[in-house]
Amino acid sequence: MSGFGIYVHWPYCAAICPYCDFNVYRARGADNAPLIDAIAADLEAHAQRFGRRTATSLFFGGGTPSLLRGGEIAHLIDAASRSFVLAADCEITLEANPEDAALFAEQAAAGINRFSIGAQAFDDAALKALGRRHESAAGLRAVEAAARTGQRVSLDLIYAREGQGLEAWRRELTAALALPVEHASLYQLTIEPDTAFARRLARGRLTPPGDDEAAALYELTQELCAGAGFDAYEISNHARGEAARSRHNLVYWRGEDWIGVGPGAHGRVTHEGARIALEAQRRPRDYIDAVRENGAGLILENALTGEEAADEALLMGLRIDEGVDVDRIAQLRGRPVNPKALAWLAEEGLVTLGDGRVRLTPRGRIVANTIAAELAV
Repeated sequence: MSGFGIYVHWPYCAAICPYCDFNVYRARGADNAPLIDAIAADLEAHAQRFGRRTATSLFFGGGTPSLLRGGEIAHLIDAASRSFVLAADCEITLEANPEDAALFAEQAAAGINRFSIGAQAFDDAALKALGRRHESAAGLRAVEAAARTGQRVSLDLIYAREGQGLEAWRRELTAALALPVEHASLYQLTIEPDTAFARRLARGRLTPPGDDEAAALYELTQELCAGAGFDAYEISNHARGEAARSRHNLVYWRGEDWIGVGPGAHGRVTHEGARIALEAQRRPRDYIDAVRENGAGLILENALTGEEAADEALLMGLRIDEGVDVDRIAQLRGRPVNPKALAWLAEEGLVTLGDGRVRLTPRGRIVANTIAAELAV
């Protein structure tokens, strides 16, 4: 069965991190009920528009959805199950901040069966530089609290931070991989436009590692994860075996269908022969008003061209170890994947081609976006 995902975006955070470019807003103690009710109504609107499909994953992202109490999460899970069919083994993930560890037990009781802990670092100076409000000890306690619920646990860390050396990262990551987690999302720090970090970089107040340093940190990351039994099934994601892989993120990377509800959420749905791009109103007040007035929170519903759909499938699919079906890309685009580029990339040891699929080599993963662009020409 192909995957179908539901993404619920909770936009509020206790504080806005300086590297974050997501659609987030500072939590100011407002009543959550209007937004929760709007999300529930939007779920039903999507079901009526695109069909009551069976969801293999339900993902609460943000923002900081771990700010929600167990009863609020239970309400949203119930709304999803009324509008769609949740598979018996549906993966239900909550992105969680360490500061909210006291709520993990009630969130698990509400139906969360996978916690994604945003520790981001286990170094107090690094956490302060990243604008995080917790200390490394709190991150450790959060992982342990999530593990005590008996549910699956994933860990998020950011590396290639300013001033970070190889040996310091070796110690930090080695200790992190020894924690009771089955999955690790390990992201190189990216300076996104219109963030506080981008402004600091422009003023010369931030100096991230250079390309060679970042590449060395990436290679060390792969070495340590492999040694600890974490398969690199995606460029930045590692799992203890196939069952531990993120089912929801695989929906994205495989180019399967998902709906997104909540302020600023995106979706992709195959409907009436077209690949439909969906986007919700970004501001919470606008989203709530749109649902009340129109029944749904969408600001955009647009059919992608074959070229656009192929580019997305190529860019996302190359990230995972199973690679991309070249016939599927050719069918979407109406022409084969660039054969000259494919041959050259293979000669350079950046991709392999087998069973009708193109896959990145370990060297190729470092320049994945460039390779996708070459193959799309």
